[in-house]
Amino acid sequence: MAGLRREPTARQMRLGAELRRLRDAAGLTGREAAALLGVSSAQINQIESALTGVSEKRLRRLAANYACSDEELINALVIMATDRTRGWWEEYRERLPTPFLDLSELEYHARHRWDVDFLHIPGLLQTEDYARALFSYVNPEFPKSDVDLWVEHRMKRRIIIERPDPIPYETVIHEAALRIRVGDRAASQAQLARVLNLSEADHITVRVIPFDLDGFAGAGSAMVYAGGPAPKLDTVVRDGPNGPVFLDAEAQLSRYRTLFRRVEAASLDPERSRDFIRNLAKEL
Repeated sequence: MAGLRREPTARQMRLGAELRRLRDAAGLTGREAAALLGVSSAQINQIESALTGVSEKRLRRLAANYACSDEELINALVIMATDRTRGWWEEYRERLPTPFLDLSELEYHARHRWDVDFLHIPGLLQTEDYARALFSYVNPEFPKSDVDLWVEHRMKRRIIIERPDPIPYETVIHEAALRIRVGDRAASQAQLARVLNLSEADHITVRVIPFDLDGFAGAGSAMVYAGGPAPKLDTVVRDGPNGPVFLDAEAQLSRYRTLFRRVEAASLDPERSRDFIRNLAKEL
């Protein structure tokens, strides 16, 4: 059992889950897959449980044994299996809850991202003062050093829209999130100014849902949709009681793709959204 991972990351578990889905689609048991590969069934179980890694050669043999012809998916899985990147989030391991590090890794590798928020400005658009006020309010028992750590981590997550090769980012924000003063008046004004400034970037689209919109029933709660290197590797992130929850079943992905487009269609277009935020900022 030496060499087995003690705590696989969400990305590693996703790789194992996708390999298990391919095997299930092929109608093979773990024992049958192991026999075709010439390994023990325990090794197949360890790979699918993300307790151990898998080489490119072995992964491609598994895909061939499963009669998978989706080259885009196979190549993406190979990258997931062989990528040895030690991301910036690793410095926070054992300092912050693991799901938040998994979220950092997920969005770092995403090809695009869609957000829907109703009560707060999306994390990627938050100023440091806004994030600090938010973490301090939600976690009043945290000492200042812990709040500083959370804020620092959130600010570093913005790299995906600030780096030289930023990912396309679309967000729909309800008027309630824009109006709620998480901090004081000055912090709120600075936060709206940042949203306006970022909305001018070519790779960022900001849309607003005003209170007076007819027929809008919401989307349940905030959501993040992270586009993977292949559509089957997309991931939806929802807020859970103990941190982010990752959803990746095909039916769930289809549902949330449709839901995002429905919310997007109900919102103001980008230019009208900017005008709305400018007018709101003048009211503060």
